[in-house]
Amino acid sequence: MARPDQLRSIDAPPTLADTVAALAGEFSRTAAEHDRNGAFPFANFDRLAEAGLLALVTPRRFGGLGGGLRDAAAVIGGIARGEPSTALVLSMQYLQHASMEERGWPAPLAERLGREAAAGVSLINALRVEPELGTPARGGVPATVARHTPEGWRVSGHKIFATGIPILSWLAVWAVTDEAEPRVGTILVPAKSPGIRVVESWDQLGMRATNSHDVILDDVPVPLDHAVDLRPPEAWRVPEPVKSAWGAVLIGALYDGIARAARDWFVGFLKTRAPANLGAPLATLPRMQDAVGEIEARLAVNARLLASAARDVDDGRPPSPNESGIVKLTVTGNAIAAVEAAVRLTGNPGLARANPLERHYRDVLCARIHTPQDDSIRLAAGRLALGL
Repeated sequence: MARPDQLRSIDAPPTLADTVAALAGEFSRTAAEHDRNGAFPFANFDRLAEAGLLALVTPRRFGGLGGGLRDAAAVIGGIARGEPSTALVLSMQYLQHASMEERGWPAPLAERLGREAAAGVSLINALRVEPELGTPARGGVPATVARHTPEGWRVSGHKIFATGIPILSWLAVWAVTDEAEPRVGTILVPAKSPGIRVVESWDQLGMRATNSHDVILDDVPVPLDHAVDLRPPEAWRVPEPVKSAWGAVLIGALYDGIARAARDWFVGFLKTRAPANLGAPLATLPRMQDAVGEIEARLAVNARLLASAARDVDDGRPPSPNESGIVKLTVTGNAIAAVEAAVRLTGNPGLARANPLERHYRDVLCARIHTPQDDSIRLAAGRLALGL
C-alpha cells in the first residue's frame, strides 16, 4: 500500500516527468512503423505542441515554459526512449531557441519564433552541412552564399542532413555573404519561401524517421533583418561554452534514452526467456546478472555526467567546450556499449526485426556522427593536455 507521501491528488496536474513518460509510451507504439517506412512522425509533434513542449525553453514572456537545460535534457532523454527521431528534431528546436538571445538575434525575430512555438507546431533547425564542406566544425567557409541586394538577401546553396525538414517552419542557414569583406553566419529563412526545394535523399541505417533530406536553395529572398548572426570567419574559430554544453547534453541525453529503452527490453527478455535446458529464466544466471550490472554502471555514469553538466549550465557555470565534448564522448560511448552488450547476449532474438532491440542498436550507432565527432573531441583534449 502506498504511503501518504506517495499519493497524488486525483486533480493534481501532471508533472513534466509524467507528461514525458506518457508521450514516450504513446510514441513507442508507432516507432517501429516510422522506422520501417521512413515516414516522418507528424502526429508526435501535434502532441508535443498540445503539451507545450515545443516551447519548453522559450522565455515565459513569449508564452513559453522558460525551462533550462536540465528540463530540456529530461524531455529529450524521455522522448528518445519512445521514439528517438522525434527527440532529435525536438533537440534541434531547443538548441536554437536556447541560443537566440545569447547570440544577439534581433529581438522581434526571437519573440516571433518564441510565440509561434508556444502557439502551435512551429519548429526550427540549423542547415549547416554541405556536400563539399562537410561539417563546419572541421573548418572551411560554406559554399552557400547570401547575396546582398537593395530589397534584402538572396540565398543560394545546397545543404545536406536537414533534420526534420518536412515539418520545419524556419531554417537557420549557414552561409557566407558576398560583401567586400565576407561574413559567415546564420540567415533565418522561412521554410515556405520560394526557391526552396527538398531532395528526398535520407535512407539511412538508423534514425530513419528524422527525414534528414537535402535542401536546395535557389536565389531565395530573405529580408535584411533575417541575417541574425553574421561574423568575420575568424570569429567562429573559438567554440562557445554555453552552446557547446547544450549540444553535448542534449545529444548525450538522446542516445542515453535509446540505451535505456534497450536496457528495458533486455531486462524483460531475461526475465521471461526460460530455455528448456535451464528450467528457469535467463535472469537467474550470474553471467546475465553481471552483464546487466555492467549496463547499469554505464547508465549510472551517464546520468551523473548529464545531470552535473546541465546543472552547471543552468547555474551560469558552463563547462569548457573541451569538457562538454568529453561528456558527449563518454555518454554516447556508454550508450553504444550498453546496447551492444544487450545485442551480444541475446543472440539471434536481439537482431530480429520483430524485437525493438534491433532498432535501438541501429539508432544508437548514429551517436557517432554528431558534431563534434569522437576523433575531434579526443584530438582537442590531447592538444590541451600537451599544451599545443
